Amino acid sequence: MSDWPILSIVTFLPLLGAVFILFVRGDQKTVARNSRQLALWTSIITFGLSLILISYFDTTTADFQYVEYVPWLSDYNIGYHLGVDGISIFFLLLTTFLIPICILASWDSIKDRVREFMIAFLIMETLVIGVFSSLDFIMFYIFFEGMLIPMYLIIGIWGGSRRVYSAFKFFLYTLVGSVLFLLAILWIYIEVGTTDIPTIMAYDFSSEAQIWLWLAMFASFAVKVPMWPFHTWLPDAHVEAPTSGSVILAGVLLKMGGYGFLRFSLPMLPEASHFFAPLVFALSVVAIIYTSLVALVQQDMKKLIAYSSVAHMGIVTIGIFSLNQQGIEGGIFQMLSHGIVSAALFLCVGVIYDRIHTREIAAYGGLVHRMPIYAFTFLIFTLASVGLPGTSGFVGEMLVFVGIFKANTWIAMLSLTGIILGAAYMLWLYRRIIFGELTKDNLKSIADLNLRELAIFIPLIGLALLMGIYPSPFLSVLHVSVENLLIQIGSTNDLTFFNADDHQLITRNFGSN
Repeated sequence: MSDWPILSIVTFLPLLGAVFILFVRGDQKTVARNSRQLALWTSIITFGLSLILISYFDTTTADFQYVEYVPWLSDYNIGYHLGVDGISIFFLLLTTFLIPICILASWDSIKDRVREFMIAFLIMETLVIGVFSSLDFIMFYIFFEGMLIPMYLIIGIWGGSRRVYSAFKFFLYTLVGSVLFLLAILWIYIEVGTTDIPTIMAYDFSSEAQIWLWLAMFASFAVKVPMWPFHTWLPDAHVEAPTSGSVILAGVLLKMGGYGFLRFSLPMLPEASHFFAPLVFALSVVAIIYTSLVALVQQDMKKLIAYSSVAHMGIVTIGIFSLNQQGIEGGIFQMLSHGIVSAALFLCVGVIYDRIHTREIAAYGGLVHRMPIYAFTFLIFTLASVGLPGTSGFVGEMLVFVGIFKANTWIAMLSLTGIILGAAYMLWLYRRIIFGELTKDNLKSIADLNLRELAIFIPLIGLALLMGIYPSPFLSVLHVSVENLLIQIGSTNDLTFFNADDHQLITRNFGSN
């Protein structure tokens, strides 16, 4: 395995598939069919190769694994440097898992410019995987900002009636925040003399420098999460994006901000992270309460789920900046859970939108009478979003709240209100759509899930339940890397509270529930 550049293959195989799709020839119908099939098989093979990464992953070390290094601009100490650790490996797997699902979800709904749509998705897959595997700041920034282009095109070309406005808003918000991030990278390069991320992690920045660098990075990562009040681009982007665009946006792209905090802000700038933790807590609590209340009054299904994403990511940022083992592991687990559950919820909306062509909640009701399999599927993901024990949402939230209770009891109490409000708006949404009398004429002939849609939902259901019933395999991979992160940020005192034996005991108890 050490001589096989598997990480480069996983990263750039989707790009190779996009190149092949460029050369597909024939009439419009043939091009569309072959483009779909090429994109699907490319993404499936990429996912299969990514499973090799986790199969041979060493959970006993916090070092980066599958490391590849080739001098690129050797005179400037800039190289092609890839590698993954226990934190980044699951985000890479989440990406390769969701892309085939996105392609299947768009199989019938995308009818115009199918070749270009598939190319955009495969290019975006390469760029997102590059974000989670880059160990050089310049490479990271290229991938980090490059993924805006295919997402901008997916929203702007295949989106709804206000797609151009939403695409511009998405692009400008995220790009403006990243300008300060670029300035931070340039300053770090001048100060340290390299853009190598492991080298920079070991560098001791002055307290004043850490403050300014943390704020510059925060400007970029807070928009990507998104944190309140930088979240206003998200509901518009979700509403106008095609279903598969919303899936990848909620499932993967929102995780880049949280990953940025974990990879850069915490280990590189520990003093500033401790200093600004109360600010993050305050913004996260506002996000949880405010966006949950806003979600309660939404009439558009996609907007409601979009606002719920902001609330859930507020729980994630609270967990990350609790700066203890349970909080950080819970934040990472919650990001993975949210990537599965929110993606599935947007797919659930897409199923009935493709049939009725409206997202208005008032247009539905009584679907259980015509779509019992759909009702059951929607129920699982609704309960997972609420955080029902036995689903993935419960494990992440429980660990986060244990962590934040250790850090600040008042913040924990305030953020717990998000659980109550989350149950309110999700169960309200489910009741309005699924239950009641089937009185609307256009719903009386609506069809239940077909085989293609079942093939999409079954893996998502399985993963949401597996993560909730038996989270130990996921937490065991995270544990050593998170422990090392705590050492880097100077929170070693927390390790005595939650040692390896305790970790195994807790995960074993989870697994037995």
